[in-house]
Amino acid sequence: MLQKRPDSINLLKRETPFVDRFVGWALTIGRLLVIITEVVALSAFIYRFSLDRKLIDLHSKITQEQAIVNYLKNNEAQYRNLQGRLTLISTNSSLASQRLKIINDIVTLTPKGIAFNSLNLFEDRITIDANVNSISTLSDFVDALKNYPAIDTISIDKIENKPSSAMISINITADLKPAYVYASTGQ
Repeated sequence: MLQKRPDSINLLKRETPFVDRFVGWALTIGRLLVIITEVVALSAFIYRFSLDRKLIDLHSKITQEQAIVNYLKNNEAQYRNLQGRLTLISTNSSLASQRLKIINDIVTLTPKGIAFNSLNLFEDRITIDANVNSISTLSDFVDALKNYPAIDTISIDKIENKPSSAMISINITADLKPAYVYASTGQ
């Protein structure tokens, strides 16, 4: 039979040397560091899979949206062209109404006895070719043009007496004020 060994009691309290304690401590801490490092590496590995999935989803979404943009590309070019044309029409419409007002005002200012051969409105000036029956009528018309707010300067380029028709042929050039020139060119 086996004999049971009696329990021994050591009353000498011998301390373990520092090297043994340090080695034990280092091995315990080392194991703990290895476990923590493995947990961090495993977490990073698993997290990478989720990032890869997100990246694949983003690439597919970009591909889908590129297909939509390419599909609508022709429509956008057409819409932009239409928008540009509408802007141009709007600008020309306001320009035309302003020019029409100037022409109507000049015709309204014209006294009896003046017959227009031509009335041209350019970007920055107005040219008038007309026949006048008297100098006083011409003087009244020139004074009315001088008082018109859109006209800056007036010059009478030609006065020719036509004895055969008892009329005076005139050419007048009137320069528009800068505010009216800028408004008509859209600047």
